[in-house]
Amino acid sequence: MGNFKNLLFASALAVILPLQAVDASEIRVGFTADALTLDPANHRNRETETIIRNLYDGILTRDADMKIVPEIAESFTQTSPTTFEFVIRKGIKFHDGSDLTAEDVKFTLDRLTVEGAMGDGQTSPRKSLLGPLKSTAVEGNKVIVTLSEPWPILPAMLPVQEIVSKAFVEKVGTAGLATQVNGNGPFKLTEWRKGDSIIMERFDGYYGGASDIPPAGKACVDRVIFKVIPETASRVAALLSGDVDIINELPPFSIAQVKNNPDTEVMTVNGTRSFFIALNNKGKVFGDIKMRQAVAYALDKKLIIDRILGGNAVSIDGILSPAAFGASKLPSHDYDPQKAKALLAAAGYPDGIDVVIDTEGAYKDTVQAIASVLAKSGIRAKVEVSESAILKAKWDPKDENPKGDMYFTSWGNGSLDPYDIFLPTHRSGDRGNSAHYANPELDKLLDQASSELDTAKRAGLYNKAEAIINADLPYVYLWVPQDIYGVSKRVKGWKPSADSRINLHDACVE
Repeated sequence: MGNFKNLLFASALAVILPLQAVDASEIRVGFTADALTLDPANHRNRETETIIRNLYDGILTRDADMKIVPEIAESFTQTSPTTFEFVIRKGIKFHDGSDLTAEDVKFTLDRLTVEGAMGDGQTSPRKSLLGPLKSTAVEGNKVIVTLSEPWPILPAMLPVQEIVSKAFVEKVGTAGLATQVNGNGPFKLTEWRKGDSIIMERFDGYYGGASDIPPAGKACVDRVIFKVIPETASRVAALLSGDVDIINELPPFSIAQVKNNPDTEVMTVNGTRSFFIALNNKGKVFGDIKMRQAVAYALDKKLIIDRILGGNAVSIDGILSPAAFGASKLPSHDYDPQKAKALLAAAGYPDGIDVVIDTEGAYKDTVQAIASVLAKSGIRAKVEVSESAILKAKWDPKDENPKGDMYFTSWGNGSLDPYDIFLPTHRSGDRGNSAHYANPELDKLLDQASSELDTAKRAGLYNKAEAIINADLPYVYLWVPQDIYGVSKRVKGWKPSADSRINLHDACVE
């Protein structure tokens, strides 16, 4: 009889458990990559950042339109060119129920920026993301951040720095923080099945998040699962079958399939990576502005965007994304093969010219399409594919005698602030200036903008700077690709953001 009762109990339990699972609201994300770590200070990886940001909050955050708003801080003020003051919100709890204080914020920033602060002599790989941060101090519920030099971009960099518990880190150490989470975000860690999935459940003690992003409050769903599906076809199949609700990196060739499925839709957002062709401004050929102009007019960007990128990119005429601070409307060098041929002739190449375009293997098809279009205007471009390390050496901005002709490349701008992309790619001799471009007038504008505290004046300086490079054309500016997501129609209240973050706090399911 006892065995029979046990059997009945087990059977009843088997029925109850699936019902509980069904009743719990859940969002499943088919994601390209697993997290490298769950330690917010020990990575430089966007996929890892996306997962961590659902478990931890930052001092500041961005809304879906990329506007910076207070999160753990209730307000912030720049009190001098080198000082910021953050008022820390009261009543925030870590997942273990302990209070978050200004001391935790200071500890986090010190752990990110002080040499050897992660223990065993290890310094955070994210240190450079906080630029000239010199020191932090606590005054009651305020954290005072002091910089060694003016750096207006600081608020734009704080949304990707998550606040950890000082007591918890001191308890488990850096090694423990890699796999254990005592966060303060809308979800808490349930289980990390490495290589397979990361399972989270709603944190009912959540303070609500940024008050400027309605509706502030607890997460809408009971559970979130990031399912690791690196293979594109498998990720798309999982969405179409209903096994997952959101997938990232939907390829252009699968867009129609997802759109035609009655239960799914496609969502896009402009990304944060600008693509361009560096022209060797120190070389004999492209040292002549007429030749740089010829390439610009010989390239049918609209055709490449429509045919090769499936229409999923926005054309740019300067280095900045249209979503970036300081971006402005610029004149376009529209496709005009006759003008391109005339410029070639004026530069001494009436019969056209043979050049080389360098690129990485991942972009071979796109660059071959570009070469095909350029050939129609007499610019016969041979595509040479090399590894990243070889290309970086060949196009090193410090090289006094660069040998390349053209280089198809890109630069990410996660902060959407010009400081993060304009300076490294255009300032004389800077680390990303593969075009070997030098313009003292532009350098002066970029330096002024880097320390200008007045937002309107700073934007105006970048407007002038973009006008200069649009005229000088050290690069042929191409496009900012869109991030493409496949989404189940049962998901409500969610839209993608340009920083690639999949914020599931406000996402609901029907």
